Amino acid sequence: MPKPARGKRGFRRRVPSLRRAAWAFGLMLCAACAPALAASGKCKLAKFAEFPIMMNERSPETVAKINGTEVRLIVDTGSFYSLLDPYKASALGLKASPAPVAYTGKAFGVHLTKVKEFALPGLTLNNLEFIIPDDLHFAGPRVGTLGRNVLQLGDAEYDFAGGLARLIKAEDCSDTVLAYWVRPGDPYSVIKLHIPMKEELRPPVLGTVYVNGMATRAIFDTGSPTSFLTVKAAAKAGIKLDSPGVVPAGDVTRVDRSMIQTYLAPVTVFKIGDEEIHNTRLRLGDMDIAEADMLVGADFFLSHHVYVANSQDKLYFSYNGGPVFDLTAQRAAGPSPNVAARAADVPAPTPAAETKASVEEASEYARRGAALRARQELDQALQAYSRACELAPQTADNFYQRSLLYVQLKQSGPALADLDRTIQLDPHHVAALLARADYRTQSGDKAGAEADLNAANAVLPKDGNERLTLAYGYSNIDLFPRAIEQYDLWAASHPEDEGLALAFVGRCRARTLGDFELKLAMKDCDTALNHARKDSPFYAEVSATRGLLLFRLGDYDKSIADYDASLKITPQNASALYGRGIDKLRKQKAPEGQADIAQAIELSPKIAESFNLLGIAP
Repeated sequence: MPKPARGKRGFRRRVPSLRRAAWAFGLMLCAACAPALAASGKCKLAKFAEFPIMMNERSPETVAKINGTEVRLIVDTGSFYSLLDPYKASALGLKASPAPVAYTGKAFGVHLTKVKEFALPGLTLNNLEFIIPDDLHFAGPRVGTLGRNVLQLGDAEYDFAGGLARLIKAEDCSDTVLAYWVRPGDPYSVIKLHIPMKEELRPPVLGTVYVNGMATRAIFDTGSPTSFLTVKAAAKAGIKLDSPGVVPAGDVTRVDRSMIQTYLAPVTVFKIGDEEIHNTRLRLGDMDIAEADMLVGADFFLSHHVYVANSQDKLYFSYNGGPVFDLTAQRAAGPSPNVAARAADVPAPTPAAETKASVEEASEYARRGAALRARQELDQALQAYSRACELAPQTADNFYQRSLLYVQLKQSGPALADLDRTIQLDPHHVAALLARADYRTQSGDKAGAEADLNAANAVLPKDGNERLTLAYGYSNIDLFPRAIEQYDLWAASHPEDEGLALAFVGRCRARTLGDFELKLAMKDCDTALNHARKDSPFYAEVSATRGLLLFRLGDYDKSIADYDASLKITPQNASALYGRGIDKLRKQKAPEGQADIAQAIELSPKIAESFNLLGIAP
């Protein structure tokens, strides 16, 4: 997905006349063996790659091979080039060199590598280039993005609800409707794509939509989990931040870990092609988008079957059902009307031996479950995941994915049972170990939590992104020196990461709670505050942490000032109220201090017990 104007995602390589060369290359791929999808007169469509899509929340991911090693990539139509995490690229043995300015518009901080053999099902590419931004990092097994240098080798079809994407060769189809999957009489839409620069090799998927009747340029961006309208464009459509019904929706972390302040706003009518959505809500993002005013994200792709006809400069789509935007908010109103019909596609559970065929079928159910979960159709997702677990009872990740769904359904017992099963099948499943450690911490089983954290620590590489989560885990069971070790490892290997401030405040908190190395703690808290927006919840969190640190140091006036700053942003923070109350008691301001403490206890009855464990009492 494209970043704000100053970000890395705006990379562009302008190479005259190569757009046509890319098409010639794409049309030669598997020309003799590609199975036909549709034909109308002379028009022939043939897929030359079909790859699975697994929704991770609302992030579409696929599995590919880099020089024979299986990797997971985010399918990102908003990314000009395919990107790799620098640490994971190094682990794959890839050699990087500084990228030419012609590729990136930058003279430093960006590298380039060539993958000798890159493979998707049905497609193998040799010497494929990937860009490696120095400050791009991915959590979990994801190593990077699959961008437009691959996704625009032909036409591209995105059936996220069905768990598939395809690259397609279109031949003699210039005047043919390419929504081949639509049954006769069923509706579909088509819009013309804008090509900002005809000689650009990989232009964005850019079209016009209408917000309250105002024409708006939109980039169709599968890498953006949620659709965004910029605040500036919303104002042009008569939607301002102080308009009735506009509410803050928190900060959103993008794939590159940058943060965007967002809002939810009512929209009278959103129109795209022949489709109109009335009385909906759109998410507004306080951001700028190069060449556009809106991102149409993965939430739209989940509710639509989309065909990007690069061969015609058109985009075809049909509605699958369910909410189009703001999926989480709309779930409270109940499932979409056509959910029951899709649920019927999930067979009743039956015993199954695990064979190659059953594993492949299980994978299809798992992809369907992931798509349904991303659409917030959780009951149907559970049926799909359960079928996947039955068909492939030795596949650990099916049980892990179902555990995440049980968490959303607030069914902690089944969630924990699935985590146990995951770890039984795969003792090195880091995500499951960290999740079970959190469960054990919450239930008071510190020894069990420590065992899981130690097991994850033993298999993680030194630069593993999960070390940040591991540090939180150790801190939550009061193993503060162990937490500091993890924060140090993570910070050393992620010096350019935009999440570095999280490590600073975590390290400050660990030292403060453990009451050791307080001068180093102060340095970390100060650094974290310098990286925080002053009206953000993160600023409130760091201020409250430094408030406790200053109390430890006996500087009650500055401690009160930090707690004041925190409570101005998050006034219901019981810990900040209690800490400020004790500060005021130390300053001989008993009535004010007791009032803060009473309010804190009303918000969190066990807050005094928490402070007593730290050796702090009124």
